[in-house]
Amino acid sequence: MGVVASLLMVTQLNRCSLLWLFMSVATLSARLSTMTPAEHGFAWFDPEVTVGHGRGPLRGMVIPAKDLHHVAGMPTAFGSAGRQVQATETDPFLQALIDRGAIIAGKTQTSELGLTAYCEPVGLPTPDNPVLPGHTTGGSSGGAAVAVARMLVDAAHASDGGGSIRVPAAACQVVGFKPAHDSRGGMPATQGFITRDIPTQARLHALTPVVRPLRVGVLLEPVHADTTVDDHFVNTVEKVARRLEQLGHEVVPVGRPYGSWAFEAFAAVLAMRSCSIEDPGAGDTSAIVGWLREQGRSQSPVARGRAVAAFDSVGDAVRESWDVDVVLSPTLAFPPPPLGHFSSLGPEGDFLEQTRWTPWATTYNMTGGAAMSVPVDGVGVHMGAVRVGNAEILGLGGQLL
Repeated sequence: MGVVASLLMVTQLNRCSLLWLFMSVATLSARLSTMTPAEHGFAWFDPEVTVGHGRGPLRGMVIPAKDLHHVAGMPTAFGSAGRQVQATETDPFLQALIDRGAIIAGKTQTSELGLTAYCEPVGLPTPDNPVLPGHTTGGSSGGAAVAVARMLVDAAHASDGGGSIRVPAAACQVVGFKPAHDSRGGMPATQGFITRDIPTQARLHALTPVVRPLRVGVLLEPVHADTTVDDHFVNTVEKVARRLEQLGHEVVPVGRPYGSWAFEAFAAVLAMRSCSIEDPGAGDTSAIVGWLREQGRSQSPVARGRAVAAFDSVGDAVRESWDVDVVLSPTLAFPPPPLGHFSSLGPEGDFLEQTRWTPWATTYNMTGGAAMSVPVDGVGVHMGAVRVGNAEILGLGGQLL
């Protein structure tokens, strides 16, 4: 083939790629136009403003970004109308997606600064749960879960500092994967995706799932709160455990890996990381964000150091307590409550009730281990890595879907 013919072919392929992209974005735009903001979960969308070239291993993937993270040329509201800024730079995680061919089309709703396990942004539409209307989507990546659950996109960018990928995935009955991350120094958060299946997660993370016999611990006891776990949730996890045993995994019961000190350390680190938050405008912030900020500002330097040291010791405590590769549990203790349930309780009651609803996920934000929620019979089933990595967690989840 001559040089001219080769160039013509490349040009034609690029035109086809751009035409396909235009059609994909146009289809998304048309579908969004038939829905209310509460139904679609997007914080911002403009079909004329997409970021990415659509060429690379992720070609064909239209992915919205969570509205805590910057995309140049798009607004970032951080879950509050009063905090909105126009982004001039792109978050490195999202830029890496763009460099691999993904198209970032719009932003999805989040709770204010991503600080709650539910999604009620300040001064912005609250997304509604597609599978349980009138109830919370979970958070903080609630808009991402809605967009995926409604099949508007195959994948949505999300982030997780205490279950914020896995909790909304469980609430909306989709797949949420928190990849392993370096949590040392009191760093609970990392970025990932919400999808409807495991192959899409594997593609996004450029991983091949590994399926091999594992020692799986089954944890039905809440770890971070005294709460009653829904019977259907317990029965579903037990059924999954039996299935994994039939597939060749060794399944054993496990109990709480540590005392109350571990979650106290997490709460202290969360407050510490909130102490520099400023009020937007005339003090227009949610009550719980203001409460967390004041909790953080009341800490002494010595108390902060102790909290980080305790946080960083959780991984060793878990490995000493659990002689397993993976721990299986529910993701949530009970079904998603009605919208407004948590925020109606006052800041301290709000925080405690969120913990009662999500008493397992935060462990893996402290250990840094990979963790995932997958939907089984309408229940989010959680699997957290103790002695394995991302590929094994994806492989185990793939055996259930």
